[in-house]
Amino acid sequence: MSTDPLHGKTLKMIVEQLVDFYGFDTLGELIKIKCFNENPSVKSSLTFLRKTDWARKKVENLYIKTISKM
Repeated sequence: MSTDPLHGKTLKMIVEQLVDFYGFDTLGELIKIKCFNENPSVKSSLTFLRKTDWARKKVENLYIKTISKM
């Protein structure tokens, strides 16, 4: 079994769980990227995050820190 907390998780799953847990307002404060602050949607966020490695890393790191609170 993999010890990687991201193993088997799609980016869509991760973003949806973070949005459910924090909401876009808090998510936009925690990770200051436009796709969470201006007309946020899961679809537009995924489009941006799939093209932008540094932003995706921030989202994945926040997810790893948040898993235990969910």
